Amino acid sequence: MVYKGFGFQKALIPPTNPQKNMGWEEALAIVKKHYEEGSESYEALVTHGRMVRDKALAIAKRVPELKPDVELIEEASLLHDIGIKFTHAPDIGCHGEARYITHIALGKELLEKEGLPKHARIAESHLGVGISKEEIEAKNLPFPKKDMIPETVEEEIVSLADKFFTKVPEEMNRERSKDEVRKGLRRHGESKVKVFDEWCKKYKE
Repeated sequence: MVYKGFGFQKALIPPTNPQKNMGWEEALAIVKKHYEEGSESYEALVTHGRMVRDKALAIAKRVPELKPDVELIEEASLLHDIGIKFTHAPDIGCHGEARYITHIALGKELLEKEGLPKHARIAESHLGVGISKEEIEAKNLPFPKKDMIPETVEEEIVSLADKFFTKVPEEMNRERSKDEVRKGLRRHGESKVKVFDEWCKKYKE
């Protein structure tokens, strides 16, 4: 079954102005718009977002020659997983019906409706080291048949930082080692590990 989106009503999520940077507090306000503050899912999303943010900003600081948009990185670190609320992941307080993997597409849709296409693109492409059209077809994944792979510096940095953290409560505040990240990626093929190692070299990780 191909993902077709949830068709959010405009009255529920009104479009805003075209792409903008806004800052952490405004990004947090978007989270609060869609999550009950203090809920298990809110805490999982925000705590994970802070961990990813700190790691991503440290990475960005090491590569000024690549001119990363640090504001976009900071905001997207919080918002990249905003689609989890629609998925079935009870261990982090998410009681929706969608498969967890679809949170990337659901988050993309939500952020596009918030007028944040660059943030939406980061949400869509951050899983693993990205998902190719060929992989979607071969594994019959519930997505449109297109590449969902990080392309910009900001997309790669957020995806890279995200690999070091989980939203599982007992592990949420611990940074994974590179070997742990490689082990997780290796389940999906050595090509994923190769991309991760290339990113680590590119971003001096």
